[in-house]
This record gives sequence, C-alpha cells and structure tokens, in this order.
Amino acid sequence: MSLWELHKNVTRVDLTHEIDDNSPYWGGMPEGAIELNTTILDFDSPYNLRIQRQTFPGQFGTHIDFPGHFHPDGALAKDFGIDYAVLPLVILDKHAEVAKNVDYAVSVADIEAYEAEYGPIPAGAFVAFRSDWHKRWPDGAALANADESGALHSPGWSKEAVSALHERGVVGIGHETLDTDPAVDCAAAGDLAIERHTLELGLIQLELLANLDQVPVHGALISIGWAKIAEANGLPVRAWATFEK
Repeated sequence: MSLWELHKNVTRVDLTHEIDDNSPYWGGMPEGAIELNTTILDFDSPYNLRIQRQTFPGQFGTHIDFPGHFHPDGALAKDFGIDYAVLPLVILDKHAEVAKNVDYAVSVADIEAYEAEYGPIPAGAFVAFRSDWHKRWPDGAALANADESGALHSPGWSKEAVSALHERGVVGIGHETLDTDPAVDCAAAGDLAIERHTLELGLIQLELLANLDQVPVHGALISIGWAKIAEANGLPVRAWATFEK
C-alpha cells in the first residue's frame, strides 16, 4: 500500500494549544516578551498586503526544548533534523493517579507496568505523560495550581523515570504541564532539576501538550513541526498524533 492510500485510513489528533496574547507563560519573562500579530505593513501600503511581526519567547505555548535551553554547550535546533519530526508515540496514562494526587511523579514502576502490558518501549520513541492537566488551559492560575499558602502543585516526572527512558533509547519526553518537574520538587530543590537532567541527557522535550486523552497509549506516531532556526534552544511547535482508525 502506498503512503497516499495509507494516509486516508488514519485519525489525527492535534496535540497543540492555540495561543494568543493572553495565553499563559512562565512568570519570569520580561515585559514585552510576547506581542503577536503586530502589523508592520498593511493593505493601505503601495504593496496592498499585510505583513505581521510575531514576538514571542521560544518557550511559549506548546513548545519544544532542546538541550541548549539549560546547558551552554547543549544541542540546538540545528542539531535535530527531520528524523526527529515523526516518532513512535508512547503514552504513560496516569491521569487517574493525578486526579487523586496533584503532586504525582511518573516512576520507573509506571514504565515497567506499561511494558508488562504492551512490550518494551522501542528505541527512538517519544514518551508522553498523560495527566489531563491540559484541560486547565488557558487558565494560568489553574495550571500553576497554588494552594492557600502560595505553594504550587502540579505533576511531573521523577529523575529515575527520565533516566530509565534514556537507558531504553528514547529521544524525547513530553507532558501537559508547564514544567518537567513536579512543582513541589522544584520548590524543594530551588531549581528545575529534572528538566535540567532531561536536557543534560540530550533528550528533547515538549511542554504543554494537549489532547493526549484522545490518543491510544500504544501504536500511534507523533509528528512535531518547528521552524528551522539554527541557533534556537526552544520553539513553539505544531504537534499531532496519527493512528489507525
């Protein structure tokens, strides 16, 4: 069967949040970091067309982080070609656990439980953590989830789980939250230590994924599109899953 015929018999799910000037983002961004759709040439010009300028940080909306985001000598966008654009997608579905414990961290036991049911996670795969946190978008306060004392609570990965996936040869991880680390771990460490570890291992990661609840946990592909900006250490993406109907 040719790919022309194959593509007619698949389902696609958008894994990307829509963004605008009011979309939530990391609070450490300087003033003026985001200004979308600014008209710099309009229809009343001699050219009779409109050109817009887009101003945003690389880490905005559903986005990809390259190792250089946290490490001065880390790989950048130019180091990741189209072989990273379409990957086997593994989903670790822990949304029920997160509903009971918003500080939940994906563990090695979660990986082993997946493999006991579906077989080994293949080398070259992309592994996403389903928490259903995406349903809080675009409410920045709900994403941050501060308690009465101001402490933040959100799920994330454990360092051991990320290391175990790296040992299996995966090329990237993803999640629906703002950060890789559970918020309580970040507060305790005073650093995004698990994100730092992830990128130090040379993995890519996608943050603020959407709609993982609409994708089978086994057998899908993830497609990731990002602008070919050589020195970028992170960029907004359009990501989607493809699977058989």
